[in-house]
Amino acid sequence: MASDLDLGESDHDQMVSGRSLWGKGGIRPAWRPIQQSFSTDIAVIGGGITGALVADHLTARGFSVAVIDREQLGLGSTAASTAMLQWEIDSTLTELESYYGFERAAGIYRRSAASVAGLSKLIAANGIACGFRPRNTLYLAANQEGARDLLEERQLRRRAGLPGVYLEHPDLFTQFELDRDGAILSPGSAEADPLLLTWALIETAVRRGAQLVSASVAALHAEGERVTAETDGGHVIEARHAVLATGYSMPGIDMPKLHRISSSWALATVSQDPAMFWRDRTLIWESSHPYLYMRTTPDNRIVIGGEDDGTSDAETRDRKLPAKSVALQEKMKRLWPKADARVEHAWGGTFGETADGLPLIGPLREMPHVFAAYGYGGNGITFSYLAAQMIGAMISGIHRDWFEDFALDRDGPGMSRFGEDGVRAENELR
Repeated sequence: MASDLDLGESDHDQMVSGRSLWGKGGIRPAWRPIQQSFSTDIAVIGGGITGALVADHLTARGFSVAVIDREQLGLGSTAASTAMLQWEIDSTLTELESYYGFERAAGIYRRSAASVAGLSKLIAANGIACGFRPRNTLYLAANQEGARDLLEERQLRRRAGLPGVYLEHPDLFTQFELDRDGAILSPGSAEADPLLLTWALIETAVRRGAQLVSASVAALHAEGERVTAETDGGHVIEARHAVLATGYSMPGIDMPKLHRISSSWALATVSQDPAMFWRDRTLIWESSHPYLYMRTTPDNRIVIGGEDDGTSDAETRDRKLPAKSVALQEKMKRLWPKADARVEHAWGGTFGETADGLPLIGPLREMPHVFAAYGYGGNGITFSYLAAQMIGAMISGIHRDWFEDFALDRDGPGMSRFGEDGVRAENELR
């Protein structure tokens, strides 16, 4: 039985406003326009961080891979990321327990932690120069009620065997000079330059034989054991499987009801005096609505993001960039008064999220040889790594029961997590 999928057209301007600071000094992988039709094991549609991780993993498994994109590799949603590689999920463990029960929720959190650890090992094994640094995280309470919630969250995490300690205000202020009612301090996260990471992973895949193809895939056709990608130039790419890794440029498939689009904004300051940073350059995020999140860079800048809302229109997102940048700048001054708040980079991005804070990874019901990976929310790179591992296993004929936790057609929680405009606007660029 044949199935068809028309892929929607979009460009990077629809996903990203402004210009981020990533990729300086990096070399973009070279690719070629498609010259003729050809066959491969796997057609990966999209050359951002998800496509790069998928290509790296599948070539390591011995598959032939073609990475197909109509624009510059990594310059869509990947370039808009703040690349805080956290295992802590947009939904707290407490929230996930209320949706799915303790054992399932704890398992999801443990797999997220394992994904950050696995990504760290991958970067080290390949000697990837991408500004990767292991970091602790500080999850800050926005108020006294939030502090009580975080204390309960830490107790539940302890039950799940997850690392971290709860800091009350005196300890938090003494150790980090942050004036909040409480926080959870957790090890096991990291930071990186998302573009340098993406380009290096693609180069690794190319050394194993992957092809980079500059083309626009207009449609997918699936029949029997084969998938055919039809390009706008009239050529076709025949594959055993296809992977949709198009970030938040939605490919025309009917997304589940628990999926929504929203936007987030970020800025990077001028270089700071390193002596003026907070302790250990810990990754910081706050349990406010909308969330606030902050990190440093190897060249001593502060990157701060948040101000999320339900904006899905590119022009509206672009118009909001100046005001959102000012709001982020003011929040940074309040959170860390020592900062030199002058801004050198400001950007915004449109992102996907889900009602339960978990990604959508797996085969399309109507096209089982076509896999998709979407809805990452604030854990984009962490969940991209998870997606590569899961899809690699599925293509190899391996299935685990826990894969259903992230299935595209899974039963999600009630939609009350989304606001009145239908969007849970939180922490999309983290």
